[in-house]
Amino acid sequence: MDEALLRSLTPAVIGILGGRGASFAAAEDAVQEALLEALRVWPAAPPRDPKAWLVTVAWRKLLDEVRAEASRRRREVRVDAEPAPGPATGTDDTLWLYFLCAHPSLSPTSAVALTLRAVGGLTTRQIARAYLVPEATMAQRICRAKRTVADVRFDRPGDLGTVLRVLYLVFNEGYSGDIDLEAEAIRLTRRLAAMTEDEEVAGLLALMLLHHARRPARTGPDGTLVALREQDRSSWDTAMIAEGVGVLQAALARDRLGEFQAQAAIAALHADAASVAETDWVQIVQWYDELVRLTASPVARLNRAVAVGEADGARAGLAALEGLDPALPRHTAVRAYLHEHDGDLAGAARLYAEAARLTPSLAEREHLTRQAARLRALERA
Repeated sequence: MDEALLRSLTPAVIGILGGRGASFAAAEDAVQEALLEALRVWPAAPPRDPKAWLVTVAWRKLLDEVRAEASRRRREVRVDAEPAPGPATGTDDTLWLYFLCAHPSLSPTSAVALTLRAVGGLTTRQIARAYLVPEATMAQRICRAKRTVADVRFDRPGDLGTVLRVLYLVFNEGYSGDIDLEAEAIRLTRRLAAMTEDEEVAGLLALMLLHHARRPARTGPDGTLVALREQDRSSWDTAMIAEGVGVLQAALARDRLGEFQAQAAIAALHADAASVAETDWVQIVQWYDELVRLTASPVARLNRAVAVGEADGARAGLAALEGLDPALPRHTAVRAYLHEHDGDLAGAARLYAEAARLTPSLAEREHLTRQAARLRALERA
């Protein structure tokens, strides 16, 4: 059973049912039922045309639902003639689904869940496991999201930037449960890149590839976080880095810079360096300047301060922190890092301990606590 094939066909089948008059919610439910039927039937009797099979079965299930509960019908659905089995035709509406699932009326968590289900083809159970919540909770979340967009019509292109932010949210969830959300986000972004030549789509794909290439080195054997400067760079995926750099270069060549391209350029400079000492920090600062210009993001300014500290010294980095809200996530951790590199071990240890208390991430808390203990041990030595 090729589950990857099933997931790749899901958005196109939903789009075909939508084109025949089904509401998004009804089409999505019917396709999910067809997927379950495929998991049961295909191992013993694989179809010649998987897409046509899914369309036929999903359409039958949709018609059964309409006939059984006509009062739930939200609009006219053609029930007079069932399409004969055969090659599925029609336009692939996957791009429309990307826009629908990232609709501004949805909360970020709902947009992510709906994207994973309708575009990614994941089951509610898989999504719930990935987010470590009960299946019933995730089912309610997805149901509310579908009700929210039930009457949305797209008579003009949706906001591609919103779609990209949703995909980046998926990517940043990393890995949990039995679903690798980093890999899933890359798969979905690849599909989006195949449907549009937008530079920022390419920039996001490059950024994901460059970050994902470093994943084997991000944690130790015991699951503890490993800082970038301490990572074993020989374990980075050089083929994925090369792909990411190639995608980025092609996007940058079009000379329409956006925030994801700038972030990818920074990631590429890190990936290109054999060590922290050999990193081109001056150029990284310049890219952060571009990112701040594009986004005015305080997070970008915070990360820029770290790069300034590496390029021009810790005190310059501390000066770059001035004006930023101390309540900004990781602000205290960055101050600790810069104080350490300025030689203030006592101050840095105190700040690392404070940062550990502030972070909601258990893994980051353990990492920062270890940093504080390390510096205190150095002071006593």
